[in-house]
Amino acid sequence: MSLSIEPCIPAGSLSSGARQPTLLTSDGGLLLRPWTGGDAAALHRAFEDATIQYWSLRRMNSRAEAEEWIAAAHRRWQEERGAQWAVVPADGGEILGRVALRSMDLFQGLADCAYWVLPHARGRGVAPRSLIALSDWALQKAGFHRLELSHSDRNEASCKVANKAGFVFEGVRRSALLHTDGWHDMHLHARIQGDARGCGRAG
Repeated sequence: MSLSIEPCIPAGSLSSGARQPTLLTSDGGLLLRPWTGGDAAALHRAFEDATIQYWSLRRMNSRAEAEEWIAAAHRRWQEERGAQWAVVPADGGEILGRVALRSMDLFQGLADCAYWVLPHARGRGVAPRSLIALSDWALQKAGFHRLELSHSDRNEASCKVANKAGFVFEGVRRSALLHTDGWHDMHLHARIQGDARGCGRAG
C-alpha cells in the first residue's frame, strides 16, 4: 500500500555510514558527544544522585548496567530510534550532564527530548545551552519538524530549562506519568521548525 505523504526524514539519512555527530554549544563552552564505554563509571554515579533518581523512571544499579545502557544507546542510533549525548566542557573535563532524543519518528519528523545535569554543574546553564545545541541540530540539520519535551508539573527547574531553550508550553497532560510518589500531571512543551531559538541565558 502506498502512502499519500513522503517521510520527513528518509530512512537511513541519519545513521547510514555516518557516526552520531558531536555538537558544540553556540558559546563554544560545552561539547555534546556520544557516550563511550569509558563513561560507564560516571554514568553509574550519576544515577546515585537523589534528584536524578527522583525524576527518572529507571535505575542503574551497577557499572555493568551502565555499560549495557551505553551499548544500547549506540544500537538505537544505528537503528535511528534514539540518540544520547554526554555533555562535557569543550576544553576537556568530566561529564556535566546528558541530553537526548529518547525516541525518533523519522517518518513524521518527531522526536522527544530529555536531559539531566549532575549536581556539581547545576546553576551554570548547562541544560538550556545543551538543549539549544541539540534542538538546533535536530531541526536545522537532521530535518526533524517537531521536538517535544515533557516534564512533571512539580519540576520547576525543568520548566525553566524548556522555556530558556525556546520550547513553547502547550498544555498539561493530566495524571500522565507514574512516579515513585504517585501520578504526576505533565507539562508538554514543543519546538518546531521556524520557532525562534532559545535565549540561552544561564540558569
